[in-house]
Amino acid sequence: MSLLLSQPPKLCFRRPVLARSEGLSSSLLETRPCKIIGADPCGDDLGKLVIRYSKEVKDTCLEKKVPMELMRDMGTIGSCHGWVATLKDDGILRLQDDLNPYASYTDPKRISLPPLVTLPHCQTQVVTNVSMSTSSPEDQDCVVAVKFLGPQLSLCRPAQRNPEWTNIRIENPSFFSSQVMYSKIHDMFRMPGAGGHLMGSWNLCEHGKSKSKLQILRYKNLPKLTKAKRDLLDTCYTTEHLVEYSATFCETFLVKLYKKTVRIRKGIVKMKTVLLMVFSLDEQGNAVYTQGI
Repeated sequence: MSLLLSQPPKLCFRRPVLARSEGLSSSLLETRPCKIIGADPCGDDLGKLVIRYSKEVKDTCLEKKVPMELMRDMGTIGSCHGWVATLKDDGILRLQDDLNPYASYTDPKRISLPPLVTLPHCQTQVVTNVSMSTSSPEDQDCVVAVKFLGPQLSLCRPAQRNPEWTNIRIENPSFFSSQVMYSKIHDMFRMPGAGGHLMGSWNLCEHGKSKSKLQILRYKNLPKLTKAKRDLLDTCYTTEHLVEYSATFCETFLVKLYKKTVRIRKGIVKMKTVLLMVFSLDEQGNAVYTQGI
């Protein structure tokens, strides 16, 4: 299962905000989903990686060592399949497997992608999220997608001899703050538009050009909500996320998350989940409300 979440907050020492190590291998049976908590310093600006499998299980300190700079705000913009994406002032996006709990720390992998190209009236400093089509950017057919805040989506095949960015300008503003996810079912990168009324799909073809598809979502089987509940949801901050289960059933779900601010302390906003709604998506663009996945 691949769950597209928002970009991790700034990476901080010993705070449970780093990244999820989902999809660390091609087989769901080989690894357990876990959350990276931080790292315990062990000298030479290195730390032993600390992970959490669940709230009920004590945090695990691994022997795997990681650079402590990844525990701080050093331009880390997200992670995918255990690979960390960093973007610094030089405009080079780099992928490294340091935060993969199952990767070697004696022989870490570093992959630098070509310099980013900013389309006119776009920006490439603020990133919404990063997604990959396979579990490793070293795969010959792997495509890395970077969604920037605003109209630009950039795709690249890092394993090619002379990789280049294919830059796409998305005209519809409902996708400007969306997050991109690779769909194994459709073999395309997909994004839900703000509000969950549109679904966009983009693909990088063999000859380096892109193709796209736009679909209108139609909601069905909506639950009956009281007026008080509807009024509450109208005041919430809403985000849309794609969840894909392709191991057996090849199903795609749209998750709508409603959050409300409960307090603001020292400029930090604390939000509480008010409601979670799940919709099953089909090829015709129907979004059917479901309580069971």
